[in-house]
Amino acid sequence: MADADPDVKRAVDGEIVRQNDGLELIASESYASMAVLEAMSSVMTNKYAEGYPHKRYYGGCEFVDVAEDLAVERAKKLFGAEHVNVQPHSGTQANMAVYLSVLNYGDTILGLNLSHGGHLSHGHPVNFSGRLYKPEYYQVSEKTGMLDMSEVASVARRVKPKLIICGYSAYPRTVDFKAFREIADEVGAFLMADIAHIAGLIAAGVHPSPVKYADFITTTTHKTLRGPRGAMILCKEQYAKQVDKAVFPGTQGGPFMHTIAAKAVCFKLAMETDFQDCMRQIVVNSKRLAGNLNSSGFNLVSGGTDNHLMLVDLRGRKLTGKVAEAALGEAGIIVNKNTIPFDPETPFVTSGIRIGTPCVTIRGMKDAEMDLIGGMINEVLSNIGDASVKSGVRKRVLELCRRHPVYV
Repeated sequence: MADADPDVKRAVDGEIVRQNDGLELIASESYASMAVLEAMSSVMTNKYAEGYPHKRYYGGCEFVDVAEDLAVERAKKLFGAEHVNVQPHSGTQANMAVYLSVLNYGDTILGLNLSHGGHLSHGHPVNFSGRLYKPEYYQVSEKTGMLDMSEVASVARRVKPKLIICGYSAYPRTVDFKAFREIADEVGAFLMADIAHIAGLIAAGVHPSPVKYADFITTTTHKTLRGPRGAMILCKEQYAKQVDKAVFPGTQGGPFMHTIAAKAVCFKLAMETDFQDCMRQIVVNSKRLAGNLNSSGFNLVSGGTDNHLMLVDLRGRKLTGKVAEAALGEAGIIVNKNTIPFDPETPFVTSGIRIGTPCVTIRGMKDAEMDLIGGMINEVLSNIGDASVKSGVRKRVLELCRRHPVYV
């Protein structure tokens, strides 16, 4: 790459330095293992393989068939699913395939309001899901910041959706999949769980699984699963043919076989004790960091966390998420601005930041480091315009990162 395209090589090298020398606290990110990276950069990227294993539209698929078979069987074992499709390129495409498999255009779907922790592909008007289907929304309680299942049931009875969506991008509490199943049964709806954020926690038994309750489960394979950027769909066997047809030829052509090989590696590693220990530590670290921020006077949406992320409401500090993200970034602490429930600011400004612990946990950080990180966040946000404070914190961040390299 250095010879063929030095400009891109410099960008890649810069990203390596950025990841090594900064504290990545973006909840949707993690570090893929070296084995996953190796599979991603393999010669399987050269192979076209439209169709499914042993039923391809191209010759020469005997080895990519092995990789896809392994990915499917490992995912089924990892999650206890009846059927798995590992071909979706992204979480949004996985959601699209589920919708196309059982919905007609204009059908009502019910998901969590985006500013309350939902996702664009759960029915937001700017997304295909809100343009092709009729979106309705439930929301968290203004008092508790948590889902009130009686309120969700009330909305479902009123709007009578054909599909209910649970599983979120910015909800810090445990999802009650059983309660969602009961609501779906009452109103005659399909239930889809989007577990993109918590898939790794579910695989490790740290968060309850929706497999027993949901008709369809979608997830990305990066985030807490620590795999390549991609997605998959898990479903009951009765929907297998519909889902497979909706993925190919419904929404995709040739699958990314190098990515599917990397998914197979990811699922194998997720069955190992080291992965399970890491997932447990992610939640321990999240609770520790949340407690530290609470003690420093920060207001956390819902009061804390049950999983890998927390939402910090900055209105009490008279800060916006945009300002906080920039200030922390200058100090080498990477977060993302995020809307909070009932946010008075626009999505481009926001009143909150989202913080997650997967990346720092993968680096081997534990309680003591969470206390240091919490202290540095408080220091920067308490002295928002002080360049010397940011510089001092940046040096301590670098020292902490050097003691805990990303890849060892």
